[in-house]
Amino acid sequence: MSTINVRGVNHFYQYIPHVDNSRPVLVFIHGWLLSHCYWLPLIEQLKDKYACLSYDLRGFGNSQPSCQNHCNSSYSLRSYAQDLQALLTALEIKKAWLIGHSLGGSIALWTADICPDIVRGVFCINAGGGIYLQEEFERFRKAGENIVKFRPSWLQFVPFLDRIFARMMVKRPLDRHWGRQRLKDFLNANTQAAIASLLEATTEEQVHYLPQIVARLPQPVYFLAGKQDKVMEIQYVNHLASFHRLFHQHHQQIVFEIDNCGHFAMLEQTDTVVRYILELLYKHEENCVVSQNQC
Repeated sequence: MSTINVRGVNHFYQYIPHVDNSRPVLVFIHGWLLSHCYWLPLIEQLKDKYACLSYDLRGFGNSQPSCQNHCNSSYSLRSYAQDLQALLTALEIKKAWLIGHSLGGSIALWTADICPDIVRGVFCINAGGGIYLQEEFERFRKAGENIVKFRPSWLQFVPFLDRIFARMMVKRPLDRHWGRQRLKDFLNANTQAAIASLLEATTEEQVHYLPQIVARLPQPVYFLAGKQDKVMEIQYVNHLASFHRLFHQHHQQIVFEIDNCGHFAMLEQTDTVVRYILELLYKHEENCVVSQNQC
């Protein structure tokens, strides 16, 4: 296990280098109540072609803040983007493509905005938004806050609970070990980080600000969406994508719908996600060669 101190908090990360230093590093950002683990199947198929960096967000997985350095911490999207910016700088990564799932997709967009000199492009997986529905958001925020605040530690001993977690938010049940991993990450998430990151990312101001970020990004952004995703439905993915300059360009597709897929595309349809990522990266590299730009 590798750790590095980022803005006062020890962050867990895994970095797999590649022999070709001219290629960008693929940086994987997990979603709410999760950890870096859900990227492992994707990384296994991509590591021979690109360097890969995955890490646990502050307050999740193995990146747990101590009492003295998290009492006054911010868990906003901007703050998490600043964490990633500092991590990339500390690891001396000069060129990266960000791959973010759900909440991690929003963090990826924020990071692309604050460090365009490093981030060459973004893949948002099961990520979208930009539409604020007050009643729905209030219910969602309250439910999320309650399940975190009142989760008992003895849940880990409840028989077959891992099977329930393996069926949540997906089109078809995941392998049972993913259910165990989701239960583990749910229980291990720092309470303050889990609640604050949820509440701060879902305010009306933040929801409406995300499209503004997408609209001004010079980098390409691609959205991979599950057709059966009930958490981040296709209409919300398309809405956010519509603000990007490439969305309305002729013959330019930036939203890709994946069938038989819920909210965990990287686990439910790993091969399809890998295929899209590689095709789009190769296409981008070819365009860079033709235009003789540095990408």
